[in-house]
Amino acid sequence: MPSQLAAIAIDAIRPRVVADFWCAVLGWHVVEEDTDVISIAPQDGTWPSIDVVAVPEGKTVKNRLHFDLRADGVSTAEELERLLALGARRRNVGQGPDVSWVVLGDPEGNEFCLLSRSVQDVEDQE
Repeated sequence: MPSQLAAIAIDAIRPRVVADFWCAVLGWHVVEEDTDVISIAPQDGTWPSIDVVAVPEGKTVKNRLHFDLRADGVSTAEELERLLALGARRRNVGQGPDVSWVVLGDPEGNEFCLLSRSVQDVEDQE
């Protein structure tokens, strides 16, 4: 049997801020917490989870791994407004002006993308 993705780790100087941001973005909740790690997961207990791990140093370079999100149940424009209201910020990582996605950063600058087509748009094309 192949391996299964169990958790994704995000380093953070302020783990609570980052965990709260991703809980709000994904509709997840905290499932475990200690002094160095806050684990968040979907409400239904499915995998993977995200572990937000306390580190002493800030982010200095572009992430080599990032999340790609799709709006679900709302337009991509509405989801972008929601993400920005939650504290996401637009990021420039060298993407051209004609890309179909928006690059954003979480409260500590970890990049993620909002793709142009919603979950429903993708399902309608299948």
